[in-house]
Amino acid sequence: MLVRPAEWAIRRLSPALIAFTVLVELVAVTLPFLLPGRPATGGDWLRFGVLLVVGVAQAELSRRTERMRRFLASTVHVNMTSVWIFAGAVDLTPGLAVALTVLLFGHLWERIWRQLASRPAHRVIYTATTAVLSVLPVRPVLAAVGGALPFLDHDLRGLVAIAAAMAAFFVTNSALVTIALKLRYPDLTVRELFGGWDVNALELATLCLGALTAVVLMAHVYLVPLVVVPIVVLHRGVLMRQFQEAATTDHKTGVLNSVAWHDAAARELDRGAEFGVLMIDLDHFKRVNDTHGHLVGDAVLREVADTVCDQVREVDAVGRFGGEEFVVLLPGAGLPDAIRVAERIRTAIEDLTVTEGGAAVSALSASIGVSVHPMAGAVLEQVLLAADSALYEAKRGGRNRVVSLLDPA
Repeated sequence: MLVRPAEWAIRRLSPALIAFTVLVELVAVTLPFLLPGRPATGGDWLRFGVLLVVGVAQAELSRRTERMRRFLASTVHVNMTSVWIFAGAVDLTPGLAVALTVLLFGHLWERIWRQLASRPAHRVIYTATTAVLSVLPVRPVLAAVGGALPFLDHDLRGLVAIAAAMAAFFVTNSALVTIALKLRYPDLTVRELFGGWDVNALELATLCLGALTAVVLMAHVYLVPLVVVPIVVLHRGVLMRQFQEAATTDHKTGVLNSVAWHDAAARELDRGAEFGVLMIDLDHFKRVNDTHGHLVGDAVLREVADTVCDQVREVDAVGRFGGEEFVVLLPGAGLPDAIRVAERIRTAIEDLTVTEGGAAVSALSASIGVSVHPMAGAVLEQVLLAADSALYEAKRGGRNRVVSLLDPA
């Protein structure tokens, strides 16, 4: 709670992260007063009021959706507020754009995020701060690139100007968020820091809608409410995608769960094409849990899953069958190719060192069984059984090796 400093979640952060967030917040508080700007006109106040009303209305209509998205969210999260904030950055004076940003985030905190353990006050304040600092370069970039505001132009200069303004907003926000995440979670991968294509495409979509809203706001202010419904529907569509990912993803490792992997393999089997299957089992994994604890063991599983994914193609499917066992689907791979991939994975796991909670786990190894459709059989169960039998032989033969029981000839 805000009234009990001893219980603030920010006290659990590292000194470096606390110093960085405080510095960024001080800059966000002082910079708007230092930047030059014209006085707000009656039209500015009208546009400010319209954006505030539609922003609050959209947030209220999406309250349950946003709560569920926050519950399912991983490291990077994009909310729809950027539509209204970017439109305000384009159309309003810097002071009103900052005020709009603060009010919209304050409403989100009070109505949606306050009850969520994943959204402590210091995170909301920092997120609002990054949004404020992302707003400030928009009008200067528009003026520098396009001269007049872009929607008053009738040539490509306006498009270039608004694209540059979107880039300035996006880069500023991404840089501030990424630095904070890296300070908070030093072991995060690049994908976890920046998000995948889907996350960045959603952010781009909100900025595009914000730019269109800015045009409508200046030309026909009474049409702006028409933007609300598409935003609400887009928000729900993103939630459905998150539900789908949660239903098909192993929550510990981020790879496919066993059901989703079987579905992917069944689709490949229906195509009638050749494919390889790798069954991977970490050797003596129980020792890791017994020596370092299950939290370190979970970290090892995540790192191994990431390592396997790094060694295969995007078209390949990596799944977790439970415990310390993983499985890989290699579409179009014959036996020699599958064995080469398996050896590459085995070597990468052997070279892996996992650091978690002060513990460093190395000397890992994996036994891998290899099979190929249709050599191993006509149905998926036969292919899996052949890979599992080969895995058993790898274990019995001394572990840390790749085995196939199929005749390469």
